[in-house]
Order: sequence, then structure tokens, then C-alpha cells
Amino acid sequence: MAAPSWACQAARIAWKDLHIEGRSREVVTTMGFMAALVVLVFSFAFISGQEVTVGPDVVAGILWVAVLFSGTVALSRTFDRERESEAIRSLLLSPAPRSAIYAGKLAATALIMFLVELLLTPLLAALFSAAITPHALWLGLLLLLGTIGFSSVGVLFSAALLRARSRDALLGALLFPIVIPVLLAASRATATLLDPTASDLEPALFWTRFLAALDVVFVVVGLWSFEPVVMGE
Repeated sequence: MAAPSWACQAARIAWKDLHIEGRSREVVTTMGFMAALVVLVFSFAFISGQEVTVGPDVVAGILWVAVLFSGTVALSRTFDRERESEAIRSLLLSPAPRSAIYAGKLAATALIMFLVELLLTPLLAALFSAAITPHALWLGLLLLLGTIGFSSVGVLFSAALLRARSRDALLGALLFPIVIPVLLAASRATATLLDPTASDLEPALFWTRFLAALDVVFVVVGLWSFEPVVMGE
């Protein structure tokens, strides 16, 4: 009997995490609450009279700040189930290549985050009167690309901090400086798409391409470096 392919093994790991999350809804609930809380706090901060009046640059920044903080919650739980039950050793001793484990964890985490972001965006549009419908598909692509870039680094650091006592605090401290280019590109492109007066979408196209290139670099580095990161587990 032929061994499962690399893609099949990665898909099985992703499906395992998604199946567990589908039953518990722990990460989705916590991440959704955190993201909604961040957006609500900013909406209260920018209230002027009876309306919330902010520009597209600010709305884009609020969106990606919410993604940043809520996504960190999801990333902190990436390997927690394996750590709590000491299943991480069994996972690493399985025939699956370490890169397939990384890819499966990345896919599951990114899909969970992307789902929450899709639910968050209408709330943001309602509170800040943001025009998300004219470029909804493009905005969805930006959310997906930004999530992949953010998760590709976060999954790697989450594995590296698996045994650290202060892993939740250390994860943010290590992750945030690295993902600044991702957040910069995503927020710039999002601001252009949310601007109803923007007639030239070339800046959004440039930042989208830049974001896709960052994703490729971060994912390739993650696939290459995941094995030495978890070597001591």
C-alpha cells in the first residue's frame, strides 16, 4: 500500500484541527469576541456627536489591528491541544513530514481566522459606514492573503514557544515586529479599496502583489525552518 502523499498528510492534519474546532468552537468564539471588542472600542473612541466619522485609512487600520490582536489568540492555541495531552510527540513521530505538519496547521489556522474576519467585516462596515460592497471580492482576497502571511509566521513561533511558560506574551512580542510588512501592505491596499473617491486602484494592486510576494516568502521560510524549530520536542 502506497504511503499517503505530502498534500494528503497536510490535509489530514488540517482536517483534524478543523474537526476539533467545529465541535468545541473555542478558538472561533474567543477570537470573534476579541475582534468585535477591538472594533467596538475604536467605534466608541471615534464617536463625534451622533455619528462615527473616520476616513478609509483609519477604518482599514482598525480592521487590521482587530485581525492582529484576535489572530494572536488563535495562534496561541495552535499547538495547545497537542501540548496539553502530550500528543505533540506522537504527531512529530508520525510518518508525516514536518513540513506537512506545518502546512496542515497553517491551513487550519488561516481558515479559522479567515472565517472570523468575514464575519467581522460587516460589523466594521455598519459601525463606520465603510463601503465594502464595491470591491468585496478584492477585499476578501486581501483578508485571505493577509491572514496567510500572518499565520505563516505565527504558526512557526507558536511551535517554537510550545514549552515556554510565558508563551502568550512572548508570541506577540516576537510576532508583531515580523508581520509589520504584512499589516502595512494589507492596510494600504484596504484603505484604497474603502475610499469611495479613489479613481485609481493601482496602489491597491501594487500592495496586493506585494502582499502575495510576502506570503510566498514567509510560507517557504516556514516550511524550511519548521523542522529545526521543533527538533527538540
